[in-house]
Amino acid sequence: MSEIRKVRSEELKAVSGELKCGDKILLSGVVYTARDAAHKRFNALLDEGKELPIPLKDAVIYYAGPTPAPEGKPIGSCGPTTSGRMDRFAPRLLDLGLGGMIGKGEVRDAVIRNGAVYLCAIGGAGALACNCIKSCEVVAFEELGCESVKKLYVEDFPLVVADDCHGGDIFSDGRAKYCRV
Repeated sequence: MSEIRKVRSEELKAVSGELKCGDKILLSGVVYTARDAAHKRFNALLDEGKELPIPLKDAVIYYAGPTPAPEGKPIGSCGPTTSGRMDRFAPRLLDLGLGGMIGKGEVRDAVIRNGAVYLCAIGGAGALACNCIKSCEVVAFEELGCESVKKLYVEDFPLVVADDCHGGDIFSDGRAKYCRV
């Protein structure tokens, strides 16, 4: 069983070469939420030669659409969404400096090419994940509601390395190990 490593979000890309498929990490720092509607807008802004509303270099994007915050909490349930809808946009963002993504999916070739990392959060545990989120601020596309881009500050957010920059892929590696049993 691997040790759990504490990683700061702004250092994720810098340590990505040390992370291997299946490693467990506790992520702390700034993370941005963005789902497909926000990714489409990011892409349109880039096509127009405009700046994105978030700093992309070494940033971490969490594919999530959090629910409204209950009284006394910064955010409601905040579980990962399936990443397939964002996969067509992710390579471009990685090529522009994105450090990593959190979700349920994969974009292995772009992760390898950019020395980045793809992390998985536990699906179905959004109510537990929100306990790691200490602050939440809408920073772009407020009219999208739960799909607006939010700046989160997370502490010890439990994640698993799904795609590492060496080609490790928990999805295919896991299936291969299971099928050998």
